[in-house]
Amino acid sequence: MRVHLDSCVPRRLSNELSQHEVRTAGQMGCGDLDDGPLLDAMVQNFDVLVSVDKSLPKQRNLAIRPFGVAILRAKTNRLVDLKPLVPMLLVAITEIRPGEVREIAV
Repeated sequence: MRVHLDSCVPRRLSNELSQHEVRTAGQMGCGDLDDGPLLDAMVQNFDVLVSVDKSLPKQRNLAIRPFGVAILRAKTNRLVDLKPLVPMLLVAITEIRPGEVREIAV
């Protein structure tokens, strides 16, 4: 799967997702984009957006997007707090459907 890590997600999380093609906002040249333009830029290039932005589903209509969104819910967005969510994230990445938002928490 083609996975996009939002700019609020530590880049090193991509090491935990090595069986997928993972890119960060910075790598794609869209690290400075706001949510709307970033979501538009993802349309052709990604299957899943991974974010820690809990307000994203309330701010944007994600149901119309041709990719799924996984929202990681942890104490902080530090890698040490996100790592326990990786097994559930890996499952979600393979199961998530376009327009679906899935929250992942312990």
